[in-house]
Order: sequence, then structure tokens, then C-alpha cells
Amino acid sequence: MYDLPSEFPEESGLPDEFHDLQPQLLSRTLSLANYRRDRWFTGTDLNVYYNVEQPLWRKRPDWFLALDVPRLYDDRDLRLSYVVWPEK
Repeated sequence: MYDLPSEFPEESGLPDEFHDLQPQLLSRTLSLANYRRDRWFTGTDLNVYYNVEQPLWRKRPDWFLALDVPRLYDDRDLRLSYVVWPEK
């Protein structure tokens, strides 16, 4: 299956059966001694906007960790995306 193309030319191929399990395992087993649980955020298949000068550029990693970031946006809304520039 690794040689089958994705429908998106920039992607490297189709995910395997562990695609959904691996990010869950990472998030569920993560333990950070110096951070309270409400001060870090993990995302799975969530758009990450990384360039303030190009706000439409994004990546969609299978899993990522952001430190000193609350799980909720403005302490009330679930995150639909994540930006690396400072939030107001």
C-alpha cells in the first residue's frame, strides 16, 4: 500500500491501519512532569498555521504537542485549528 498514490499529489501515500491508533497512544501516554495538564495541547490531523505572513499556509500533522497552550481557545471553545503566532 505504500506505493499507492494519495488523491493529493503532495502527500506521500495512503495511511495504514495504525494511522488512527498511533496518535491516540502518544496522547494517552504522554506525561510531562513540569506542566499541568491544562498547559499543553496535543492535536491529531488538525491544521497548523505556521507563517504569520502567509496565513493560508498550513500543515496537517498526524500528531503534535504544543506547550504552554490551553486546550480550549479563549477558555471556552474547542480548537478547530492551531496557529503558531501569538494568540490575542
